[in-house]
Amino acid sequence: MTMTARRFVGGTALAVAAMVALRLVAAAMTPLTFDEAYYWTWSKHLAASYFDHPPMVALVIRLGTLIAGDTEFGVRLISVLLALPMSWATWRSAELLFGGGRLASHATLLLNATMMVSIGTVIVTPDAPLLAASAFVLYALAQVLSSGKGAWWLAVGVAVGAGLLSKYTALFFGPAILIWLLWVPEQRRWLLSPWPYLGGLIAFAMFSPVVLWNADHQWISFVKQFGRAKVEGFNPGYLLELVPTQFVLATPLVYILGLMGLYALARGAGAAGARVLISAIVWTIALYFAWQATHDRVEGNWLGALYPAFAVAGAVAATFAQWGKRARRVVDVCIRWAAPVGVVMFVLVVVQANTGVLTGHRRDASVRAVGVGFPQIAAEIAAVRERTGANCVLANDYGNTAWLAFYLPKGTCVAQRNERYRWLAVPPPTPEQLAGKLLLVGETNAAAHPALRATFSRIEKVGAVERRRGPLLVDTLELDILEGAKRDVLDNSPPVY
Repeated sequence: MTMTARRFVGGTALAVAAMVALRLVAAAMTPLTFDEAYYWTWSKHLAASYFDHPPMVALVIRLGTLIAGDTEFGVRLISVLLALPMSWATWRSAELLFGGGRLASHATLLLNATMMVSIGTVIVTPDAPLLAASAFVLYALAQVLSSGKGAWWLAVGVAVGAGLLSKYTALFFGPAILIWLLWVPEQRRWLLSPWPYLGGLIAFAMFSPVVLWNADHQWISFVKQFGRAKVEGFNPGYLLELVPTQFVLATPLVYILGLMGLYALARGAGAAGARVLISAIVWTIALYFAWQATHDRVEGNWLGALYPAFAVAGAVAATFAQWGKRARRVVDVCIRWAAPVGVVMFVLVVVQANTGVLTGHRRDASVRAVGVGFPQIAAEIAAVRERTGANCVLANDYGNTAWLAFYLPKGTCVAQRNERYRWLAVPPPTPEQLAGKLLLVGETNAAAHPALRATFSRIEKVGAVERRRGPLLVDTLELDILEGAKRDVLDNSPPVY
């Protein structure tokens, strides 16, 4: 390795390590979102799949809590550290596809500059392991291209299988790979080789426990997630939401570089195999969700699987492509400031989520999702439960149920009264725990709730707790004692799609 190459490797490794360290600090100081608390409950009861997603996020959290305990830091530890192998795979992919340490360095730093990676690994969701798997899918395919060795298709299968165990959107790698093979004449030979099909068998074998779990549970997870694909009407307003969302998630400078890189690839920058591979991955996912956004809302993180390839495209724009003077100035500004801007944006998001100070303590998108103030009200709820002698704490939504399970004293009986299909892996409360008094948290005017009135002979409000972020009142949760059950306390009705 030359001195210049070592400088790129060392500088990039140091920058990535610094960003990961910053994320670990944020992970330790920020209360869990309700989804993270929900996935944490999965990690306590591992299963082949769950109602919402495959099991990888639960495994990631389980490993982190085995190391650092049932704390915010423990829940997020492995998710944050996934950025390290993800960065290595992105570096190697860029190096194999386009050559040069400078381009590989840019691709790695651009990926880490995105909010998709920085926030998306601190807030642990299925997107974090999917991002890591996506980077390794790209790396294995780059090895197929550069080495010509069929055995690398087995690695492709493993990486795609890991992606499928993370999130169903990994299925998009199938058509993207097929487009690549068909589009590039030199790669069509693989269609007559057993290697890609062996890789596909490996991916399916890894994913098969999720399929079998769904078969045993009326296909509820598949119906929920794949049901989003149905077309109902036409509303281009959703597409107008998706574009600015990606502009923020990618960060503005990375977004500009990525689009310029895709343009350069379309104009012939790089060898055909490399440029078509990057374009096929990005455009297959982006165009599908753009189409879906014409009739339904698309969450920005659903495009997460394309981000490693998009970062490589941005590096192509910065290093490989030829530009005129004006475009070159834009590229130079973007590549110089992309990582610093990404870090600043990340810090501002964390500060805002924890304090609300940047909006003058007014409401924002994070105020309900991030559990700021919940540890404090959990202590108040625990005191009310102790005072009233309630056997179990109930809630009517999965978010509050998950927060209560995480923040109430260990061993407290907590259950969601309805939507029991969300908790198939969790043993339900025992009949003894559901007998006598129960404490319901969160339902406004519970005494007037038809289902509660039909189930309990006594409903009595015993207090309320206020969740705050600084001076801002985020939520008021009513506390009610339920007693005298006249029928099953838990509603086991199937999901309504």
